[in-house]
Amino acid sequence: MKQSGFLVNPGEIWYLGKGMSSKKPTPPTKRKKTAEPLTLVKKKGVGSEMFQSIAELGNDGILVFDKDHRIEFTNRMTSEITGYSNKELMKMSILSLLDKPDQSFIEDLFVHPERYGEKTCTEAQLLTSTGEVKVAEICIAMAKTPLGAPKGYAYLKDITDSKRMERRIQEATQQFEKIAEMGDDGIVVFDQAFKIIFANQMASEITGIPKEDLIGRNFFTVIGKEDKEFLEGTVTRGVGIGEKLCTEMNILTPQGQVKDAEVCIALAKSDTGEVKTYAYIRDITERKKFERDLKGSEEKLRNLFERVRHGLFISSKGGKFLDCNQALLDMLEYPTKEEFLKIDIAHDLYVNPEDRKTLQERTKRDGYVKDWEVEFKKKNGEKITVLLTGYPIKNEKGEVVGYQGINLDISERKRIENELREANQFFMNLIESSVDGIIAADMKGNIFIFNKGAEALTGYTAEEMIGKLHITKIYPEGVAKEIMKKLRSPEYGGVGKFIPTQLNVVNKFGEEIQVQLSAALIYDGKGQEIASVGIFTDLRARLTMEKRLQETHLQLVSSEKMASLGKLAAGIAHEINNPLGGILIYSSLMMEDLPEEDPRRGDLARIVQETGRCKEIVKSLLEFARQTEPKMEPTDINRAINDGLFFLVNQALFHNIQIVKKLDSFLPFVRGNASQLKQVFMNIIVNAAEAMHGNGTLTITTSPAPDRKTVYVEFTDTGEGIPEENFNRIFDPFFTTKEVGKGTGLGLATSYGIVEDHGGKISVKSKVGEGTTFTIELPIHQGTQAILEAQPIH
Repeated sequence: MKQSGFLVNPGEIWYLGKGMSSKKPTPPTKRKKTAEPLTLVKKKGVGSEMFQSIAELGNDGILVFDKDHRIEFTNRMTSEITGYSNKELMKMSILSLLDKPDQSFIEDLFVHPERYGEKTCTEAQLLTSTGEVKVAEICIAMAKTPLGAPKGYAYLKDITDSKRMERRIQEATQQFEKIAEMGDDGIVVFDQAFKIIFANQMASEITGIPKEDLIGRNFFTVIGKEDKEFLEGTVTRGVGIGEKLCTEMNILTPQGQVKDAEVCIALAKSDTGEVKTYAYIRDITERKKFERDLKGSEEKLRNLFERVRHGLFISSKGGKFLDCNQALLDMLEYPTKEEFLKIDIAHDLYVNPEDRKTLQERTKRDGYVKDWEVEFKKKNGEKITVLLTGYPIKNEKGEVVGYQGINLDISERKRIENELREANQFFMNLIESSVDGIIAADMKGNIFIFNKGAEALTGYTAEEMIGKLHITKIYPEGVAKEIMKKLRSPEYGGVGKFIPTQLNVVNKFGEEIQVQLSAALIYDGKGQEIASVGIFTDLRARLTMEKRLQETHLQLVSSEKMASLGKLAAGIAHEINNPLGGILIYSSLMMEDLPEEDPRRGDLARIVQETGRCKEIVKSLLEFARQTEPKMEPTDINRAINDGLFFLVNQALFHNIQIVKKLDSFLPFVRGNASQLKQVFMNIIVNAAEAMHGNGTLTITTSPAPDRKTVYVEFTDTGEGIPEENFNRIFDPFFTTKEVGKGTGLGLATSYGIVEDHGGKISVKSKVGEGTTFTIELPIHQGTQAILEAQPIH
């Protein structure tokens, strides 16, 4: 657009013809000349007042300066723009108003005459009186007056605010672009012709079209045909300025990929009435896939919910079921879900209604209940036991609004557990009540069963053994290892078995005890050894009984032998007693008829002596045979012992023997014959003195038995002892270890017979080199027994 104007000098006005341009000013680097020459026409007759009026009419500052750049004229608007008064400006150079880099623009105009008549515009930094730097548009026209003087005519326009607005718009645009690039959504802006004027990088990535190719492209070429018709109609109709419309659609990329997208459009109108559409594109391909997967998962979950064979439930906090699966209906025998959902949980389901409160309290405290054993009622009232696992359902505020969980019917398991518990208790009672010791250990030797019989056998308690002591502790060294070797061998009852075998175990006090052991290995389902068990039978009582039976048998054999010998001795005594009597009488008569000095008297005396000795032997045989029944009466054992000692202690054999008497002063009488018992005691005392060779200690002890039915008489010497091989013969008739001619061998045999006739027992203990103890047990006389039972033993 071309315009006309006036150039003025004080006192004259010059008209600017069609050659003056009003193009937008350009920077100094891009300055352009006007295409047409400037025509100056002097208007005659126009006065100074008109000049002033014309100069003040416009909104631009006007400056006229000479070739030395001194200002010759300025208007009011120039003062407003620069802040200098008219008078101050008239003293200044136009160059002083410009920043240094912009001064060359004016300086160059005067040195290039060919530019006269052209108008050149630029933007420059204008220095004001306050120091503020303003941006101004300066247009310069160089002309010569009719007199040939060069003049510069400058028009100033303050564009500071517009430039500031441009910067702000530019900054806002940059910020918008940065924000647009930061988001995960594609952003596209298009005009009313659907031409894209902006697109961010995410829009490029979503559509698969390079960003530079999107600019200028029709928006609806990017989306699918059906979606294009929908959106095009929406934009054409208008959704309302400031409103937003969202829809989901498919985007087909140039690479052939179909993407799910959510597109939101919003219209905005500028101050000039221009309408722009903002489209936000979000790639929801993954979300849609997730939604499809979630929907599939929900269907699977519902199928699982219905098909799982344990009772699943969802309930309200108020005590009503909201949902359940078929398994729970079957478990509780409800025909329909509708009926089940109407029941009151606390009263119609729980056997104990308080259990419902317990569930709520535990889930509140712990956040869940797991495998809680509780009793439910079926519809018919039958009780079942279930394992309940449940969790609270909370709303967005964290408040409990319900419960969900699973119920596992364990009624059958409980029944089996009870049966197993009862069976286990039965077997444990069986094990504990066994008199035999039963011990079980794992393959590492750790004991886990140790019954009462084992406690009695070993002296250990179960608490001391189970899980604390190794099984090898109850065996002598090496025995446990040997037993395990035999258990794994087929030669001792088969693999895994150990036939009853006699061996020793070690008790708590280190003593070895004879036992009979039967053992076996225990295997798991895979045939692996997991434990061993042994049954230990205490043989002490049995062996003691066997020993007593053996002794009794020997005593019986000895008694029968004694009886036979007694009959034989009686017969022999009768047969030889009469001839011996005749020999003794006639020898004595013959010796009386011979004078004292007759040498034959010595031979006859020898005959008389030996015959007397034979009569003593016969007498002993008769006593052994006991042809006469002794008189039995209450007898004081202590007195019988003292009477026997009275006749013996003064003999030379006893001079160096210390006799220690431990006689119970309250010893009850026995039923017996004092003479015979005295004979027994004296016989044992003499044998003891001979065994000590006249030097040692003889201890005689009397005491009542604990059962108060018998008394004990013990004779303990410190002699040479009896060899073990003679134990079974010492009571045999005619058995003696003395030299020939010093014993008949009938003393102990006779004593044995007398004690048996008194209903008593005689036994012997001896150790070679340490001494011998003879023990006689005699029954108490019935009259004194009754008195003794009423009194304590002293």
